[in-house]
Amino acid sequence: MSMRSQMTGNPFLESVPEQLDRGTFFRRIYGKPPFPPDMANITQQERHVCLSYLSGLYIPMDYLYTVYDILLRAIRTTYTTKTMLDTVRQMQALRDHGSAGFATQAQSGSLLGVPGIGKTSAVRRCLSLLPQCITHTEYKGKPFYKKQILYLFVECPADCSIKTLAYSMIAAVDRAIGSEYFRIAARQSRLSASALVTQVKIICLNHGIGLIVVDELQNVISTAEKNRQIKPLIKFLVELVNDTCTSLYFVGTSEADQLFSQQEHLKRRTRGLRLLPLKPDAAYRTFLEQVWQYQVTPGRMVLTDAAANRIYDHSGGIPSYILQIFQESQAQALTQGKHCMDEQDIKQAIELLSLSVPKRYAAGTSLSDFSVPVIEEQGLMDTDTAEAEVKRLYAKPRGRKAKARSADDLLELWKRTGRADAFCELLIDCGLAERMV
Repeated sequence: MSMRSQMTGNPFLESVPEQLDRGTFFRRIYGKPPFPPDMANITQQERHVCLSYLSGLYIPMDYLYTVYDILLRAIRTTYTTKTMLDTVRQMQALRDHGSAGFATQAQSGSLLGVPGIGKTSAVRRCLSLLPQCITHTEYKGKPFYKKQILYLFVECPADCSIKTLAYSMIAAVDRAIGSEYFRIAARQSRLSASALVTQVKIICLNHGIGLIVVDELQNVISTAEKNRQIKPLIKFLVELVNDTCTSLYFVGTSEADQLFSQQEHLKRRTRGLRLLPLKPDAAYRTFLEQVWQYQVTPGRMVLTDAAANRIYDHSGGIPSYILQIFQESQAQALTQGKHCMDEQDIKQAIELLSLSVPKRYAAGTSLSDFSVPVIEEQGLMDTDTAEAEVKRLYAKPRGRKAKARSADDLLELWKRTGRADAFCELLIDCGLAERMV
């Protein structure tokens, strides 16, 4: 029995697009700056303009496919938790009692990481591969009029206000389907927060919203410490998931993890990726080499190990910082009328940007750790080859220099032998041990 045949009777689930394969996904998500085709013939002023186009450069990394898979599964989970009849019953229960009374089975989680690592852009680009709104006119030959919303993307309010977040969700629905829910709700100035929340729940059910992404979750941290308004907001989001079976995902910096870890019920609902910057390994070098192709200067600087070292040491492996250094280095070269940028321009760009990255991070997974081994037609790659460590090539060596050891040092003697029996004989010959009879 095929997967599509198992979805019979659920038009929302059947309309969810198929998951893209890795190759198609990366081709579609790649973002190239709109440089003119005749770059060699443009003027110096036009090259300055091209620098601003670098903001459109997006180099996809392996972790993006994991994010795409998580979000798509969350949407499907929403539509597998209830039938159309369940949806009608939930809407009626909300209108009558303000609560649907359904136990949640929808998926919830979070995507947290250090600032500048590209969380928001990753989620937005992954969701952009899906249609936000699907208009139904018939199902199995019978009239079926419904505007289905696969996802909503809203920002967490800095004031932790339930009303602010509810209005943001309603406005996001209007942008997705061209409705006027926000105008109608805004007219009701005396509408209580609980009544507004009920309207949001009904809208979620009416349009079959599959996923709600709440971005900038770290906004609530400072407010929560000042006036303790975080609990009502979190309670609203939990009720929204419970009553509508709509999947919910949080996006924010690692600071939000401190809030989640304080309460057990939030730990369970906010499982997910904790992203750390690139390591100074082959993944970093590959990313930097791809970025290096988009030089707007008349000549091209060759990427040296020294330049890669310097950029990593000051960017900390954070992709947005790497791009800022790359962009500003070219700006310095163009301003001085150079043919191409050099290491002095990179140094000046770093000083100008005044970048500061933390020395330590909380627990998480580096962007470098998402590299997936290539699967050959004959089978999987050899395990030893696939999991071989990449030497730390591109960062400046850390720690104290190794001291020179004397020839009769125990470590030097061990290096000369390499075997336990030969090592013991050598110690006896050197008078450093004696044989027991």
